[in-house]
Amino acid sequence: MFLHMGNNVLVPLSELIGIIDLTNYSSELNKEFLKTAEEEGFVVQLCDEPVSIVLCAKNVYLSPISAKTLYKRASQSYLSELETEL
Repeated sequence: MFLHMGNNVLVPLSELIGIIDLTNYSSELNKEFLKTAEEEGFVVQLCDEPVSIVLCAKNVYLSPISAKTLYKRASQSYLSELETEL
């Protein structure tokens, strides 16, 4: 299964590590992580004004879709994948 993150970008759920809400983005550690990821070339910016960060195994995506919506999409996809396996 895949997670749609906006701007026609899909990533496999198996690569998903975490989702961070940028509206409450005040942690210095998170800011430092994002700066380092940008310097290393791992950041994929999907819009001009992102509202969430999606951490994946290979990249860090800046998404226009809210963290809450992305979480719901990932949860629904994961649960439907489990149901098909049973």
